[in-house]
Amino acid sequence: RPAPARSAPGAAVPGMTMTALPAVPRLVNPNAELLETTSTFIFDCDGVIWRGDAVIPGVPEVLKTLRGMGKRMFFVTNNSTKSRAGYLKKFTGLGLDVEAEEIFSSSFAAAAYLKQIKFKKTGKKVYIIGEVGIQEELDLIGVPWIGGENDKDKAPDMGTGGRVEHDHDVGAVVVGFDRYFNYFKIQNAQLCINENPNCLFIATNLDAVTHLTSAQEWAGNGSMVGAIKGCTGQEPILVGKPSPLMIDYIVETYHVERESICMVGDRLDTDVMFGKSNGLSTVLTLSGVTTEAKLQSEENHIRPDFFVDTINDFVKQ
Repeated sequence: RPAPARSAPGAAVPGMTMTALPAVPRLVNPNAELLETTSTFIFDCDGVIWRGDAVIPGVPEVLKTLRGMGKRMFFVTNNSTKSRAGYLKKFTGLGLDVEAEEIFSSSFAAAAYLKQIKFKKTGKKVYIIGEVGIQEELDLIGVPWIGGENDKDKAPDMGTGGRVEHDHDVGAVVVGFDRYFNYFKIQNAQLCINENPNCLFIATNLDAVTHLTSAQEWAGNGSMVGAIKGCTGQEPILVGKPSPLMIDYIVETYHVERESICMVGDRLDTDVMFGKSNGLSTVLTLSGVTTEAKLQSEENHIRPDFFVDTINDFVKQ
């Protein structure tokens, strides 16, 4: 007797009505819908505050207005190429009045995680795939590291009998966005993870694309993490968005109630997911990588509370 036919996953079942997802509402009354219930804003940076090296028009005035209302704000970015100090210089250079302690980069998150697990006490080193941001943050907590920018021009000997000699004292590999990613770094990382006992594999973020310049989207750190996943078979420890590490740090350090925090970002799978999974209200801005069509599509199940064209809509009359 033949087995009954099964519907493909997600397929409509005869006699069953599929319920359409409700449309995400546009923010039209910022005072009543957002500002009255929000004491703290957490802003993503790329695609929300700036695109590449250009500030989004109107943003400096919006931030000044929100501060004038007594709103607290933090700036959380998955970009690990700069440290907190490096990002402060970028904010200042763009005419944005921001304090260093308001900035949370994924390079800082990687260092905070290593500090949390008391990695320094192991006496081990970190192998860095990434740039100066991770290096500077590890220096600040006294964790020794190798790799990073020092390996940007290295190439492995792949002739007969060629090999890469890796450091057996590496206890963690941190993978962040790296404009000088190369095969030497891949081979070194996989040797550390595959051959050094209990070596940690840490990813600053899994972003598919990034705003390296304002002209176009560029392959993000997800491509670099994917290369290391592919040759180790290991899943990384994620410290950037949507991991809860940074929001937990903000809530515990600054004694902020989650119910009064709004996460504002341009990505559904990192920013909005970060907010929703951590009990925050969420606003998606269309000034970055996400289009309104993608936001409202039936395929998208990550739904923010509201969407705006840019954060200028927060203070419109």
